[in-house]
Order: sequence, then structure tokens, then C-alpha cells
Amino acid sequence: MKASDLFIKCLENEGVTTIFGVPGEENLDFLESLRTSSIRFVVTRHEQSAAFMAATHGRLTGRAGVALSTLGPGATNLVTGVAFAQLGGMPLIVITGQKPIKNSKQGRFQIIDVVDMMRPLTKMTERITSGGRIPSLVREAFRLAEEERPGAVHLELPEDIAMEDVDRAPLPRTILRRPGPDPKALDAACAMIQSAHRPLIIIANGANRKRVRKHLAAFIEKTKIPFVSTQMGKGVIDERSPYAVGTTAVSEGDTIHCAIDAADLVMVIGHDVMEKPPAFLDYAKQSLLHINFYSAHTDDVYIPTMEVVADIAHTLWALSERIVPQAHWDTSYFFQVRQAVRQKGEPDAPSFPIKPRALVWALRRTMPDDGILSLDNGMYKLWVARHYPAYEHHTVLVDNAFATMGAGLPNAIAAKLLYPDRAVVALCGDGGFMMNSQEIETAMRLGLDIVIIIVNDGGFGMIQWKQDAHHMPSFGLKFSNPDFIRYAESYGARGYRVTQSDDLERHLLRALGQKGVTIIDCPVDYSENVRVFTNEIASGKCPVP
Repeated sequence: MKASDLFIKCLENEGVTTIFGVPGEENLDFLESLRTSSIRFVVTRHEQSAAFMAATHGRLTGRAGVALSTLGPGATNLVTGVAFAQLGGMPLIVITGQKPIKNSKQGRFQIIDVVDMMRPLTKMTERITSGGRIPSLVREAFRLAEEERPGAVHLELPEDIAMEDVDRAPLPRTILRRPGPDPKALDAACAMIQSAHRPLIIIANGANRKRVRKHLAAFIEKTKIPFVSTQMGKGVIDERSPYAVGTTAVSEGDTIHCAIDAADLVMVIGHDVMEKPPAFLDYAKQSLLHINFYSAHTDDVYIPTMEVVADIAHTLWALSERIVPQAHWDTSYFFQVRQAVRQKGEPDAPSFPIKPRALVWALRRTMPDDGILSLDNGMYKLWVARHYPAYEHHTVLVDNAFATMGAGLPNAIAAKLLYPDRAVVALCGDGGFMMNSQEIETAMRLGLDIVIIIVNDGGFGMIQWKQDAHHMPSFGLKFSNPDFIRYAESYGARGYRVTQSDDLERHLLRALGQKGVTIIDCPVDYSENVRVFTNEIASGKCPVP
């Protein structure tokens, strides 16, 4: 068969159902093979968006998402999405085209070394130099992308290789079972936990795996040890749990850190050094138990006392079997912190423009338990982390590893394609939204029901917070926006504008009950950012004695 046909059969064999991308002439054979396959091709309006969507598909399913681009500028446009997946631990395969490598008459037109460009951003990057190598390279690409720690892989398919005749077949997916924990390590970890006086759990990004949630919930229920979530661990365990203390929004000094600082043993489940540190632990006073698929990357802010390296779900099940809750455990202080965190989240008195707490609570009151909130990157991310309790797994999609702007809407599209019956809301700043706002057309073309809330402050709000915190005059951060209502209507979508304090919740309820894409333009008052996230934290005062 033709090599491009074989490539598509290999992707089908890996369980690929969707490819996101923007094709070019170097992809024409691949595209023709794709046309007659079982795989859906979603044309996006920018390659960066295609990579975001594919990475989020991988994040939500555990199976590598796939993005396609042509050579040169198409490939360079993928780079931000590739880095997003690599730092965020999301399985992603990106496929790029290339000019013929055996006999090309176009000189160096559009040609850059894409393979080398992708090298520092991926787990593997390879040019396919023979059609016969396609089965083994595709199988290896998916193995690497999906195994712990998940990440990005790049394959380059030159157009003359895609046209070759080959006599090969796809390789079967291998059956993989991750090793279980060492019994001696389990015994030592169990003794460490039982001898602690104030044990606390931190749930991090690596706990976002299908089987982990069940066994972690059972462990918490048996031991009644309270837990804190990182931003990317948010929702692994229902935050309505009586043992949920809260989520870290910053790295130190916030109310939630009163609990972390008071613990004498911190169990960190699935710590990922790529995620912004949830806390700076005091290693002279605290023990740190690292439980993850892989050993810890030791750095200045993460120095484990002990590690249990194995499948996390298996480790938690085995610990649950061994652990005996101890009468000397005293976790009462953590629940006082929990109460203080919740009191700080009470919404402000109605006002306009909308204050962040009111925005967050309007979202939580309106969103279904399984509704998916896809965040772009901006100041509102900290307020959501602090005050928006997640009830279900993967219902708050936040990037606290690469922390790129522009991903909120593409990620929401990927989530809606996977879960068409669930409410999906993209929460974007006006800056991040405009970076990939063209994907409204993609959502409309696909017939998706998505709500986009634009947090409108006419500038780059998070950097403004930093500038204000350093007592610098505002400079270089302000811009003007289009009329977002007319902008929505130009795509055939609908738009609502928040003009008074009670508009947001009313518009959001209405939008969630409607078909199609709805944009809500929500002016925001960020005047409390410095007081809450700078001055209160700098004071060093814990509100819980």
C-alpha cells in the first residue's frame, strides 16, 4: 500500500479517532489517506490551536491526541502547543510535512530543521526516511507519549516518503502494566505516616489518572487525613469532601499555607516539578513522602524525605490495606484553616464592574457538577483556584506548568468534542481570548454548544498586578478591544454584555440552556488583587491562630 495509507492505518490501530490541524501541500497524500479512514479530521484556524486541542484530548483520555501541520511556518506555529503538552504532562503526537528529501527542486524554500527545533520540546522527534519504518516509529511515538511521564512526540513525514509503496502492517499495541510498589518501601511509608502527628496530603498533577481517583478516595476515607490540591490536581477528589482544605493559588503565604506549614508530614501524590510549586516546605521541621510513577526531581523547593516509586493507584491501594489510623493524629487545625479559606471566598457585595470573587461564585452556582471550566491564563486563574471548588475529575482545566495564554478556547472545544452532553465554559481574559479567538469559527462549524466568558479589563491583568505590587507606574499593558458582541455575531454566534452586578449569573444561566456559541463580555474590577495576593500574603499573618 501507499506509505501514507499505512501511516493512517497505524493511527487507527492506536485508537486515534480525531486529528486536529491545518494541512499544506506537503500533507496531500496523508490527507487523501485520511479522507477515507475512520478518523475525523478537525480543521482549525491556527496550528497552535490544533496542538492545544490535541493535547487536551490526551489530557482528558490518557491516549495521545494528534495534531497535523505542514512544514516551515505551519510547524513553527505548533511549538507553543507542543511545549504546553510537554510541560503539562499531556500525551500528544504532532505530525508535520516536509519537502521531498530524496529529490527536491525547490532549494531551501520554507525549509527549516523542524526535527531539531522540536528536540528540546519533546520526548522524541524523528524524520521518517523510509515508508517501511512507519509502523515501528508510530508505535514508539505513542508508547513514549503515553507512558509516565506523558508528553509530546514529533514525527516528520516528507512528501516523497508518503508516496512510497510499502509492504508492511501496523504493529499491535503492547500490553503494559506498571510495576507495583516495593513491599519494604510500603512498610516504611506506612510507618512514617502512622508515626506522624499532623499528616496532610497534597494532590498534584500526576494524580490525574483514571485509576488513581478511586484508590485515593478510599485512602482518604479510611484515614480521614485532610488534603490540599494543587491547581492541576484540582478535582481529583471532590472538594465538597469533609477532608478538603482548599487549593493552592500561589506558592507561599496564603491562608491555605497555614495548614501546609503546620503539617509535620506532607504526603505529595503525583508531584510534577513542572507545575508551579504549591508550597515551600520547611525540611528541617517537616517530612515529605513522595508518591509517584517516577522518582522525584530534586530541586531547591522539593526535597523528599522518602519516595515510593510505582503505579500511584497500586501504591495507594497497598497503603490502604496496611495503614491503621492513629489516635494521636491531630488534624483539627487543618479544619480551622479550611473554615478560614471558605470565609475568604464569600462573594463581595453586589457591585459593577464585577469583582473576582463574585465572578467565581456566579460560575460555581451556575455550573452543573460535571460542567467543565476551561481556563486561559490570567489573574482570574488565582481566584478560581482559591474559591471555585471542583466536584468532578477534570472539570477545571488549568495550565499551571507552561501557563500560556491563548489555550482556553481551544481546550474548551476539545473538551466539548469529547463530552458533547456536558456544559463547557471557557473563561478567558481579553488578552488571551484574542490570541486564538478565530477558533469561534471552528466551534460554530462543528456545531458545538460552548459559553465563552471574557474577563474584560482592557489589559494584561496579571502583569498589571505584578507591576502594582512592585510600586511601578502602569506601563505597556493596556489595549483596546473590539465590540465583543458584534464580534460574536460576525461568526454567527450570540453575545451578551454584563452591564450590572446581577447580569453575569443571568446571562450564564441563559447561555448554558442555548445551542451554539455564546460570548459573555464581563467587565472586571481587579482593584483587590494587590491587597489579597500581595499585601495580605506579605504580612505573614495567618488568620488561624
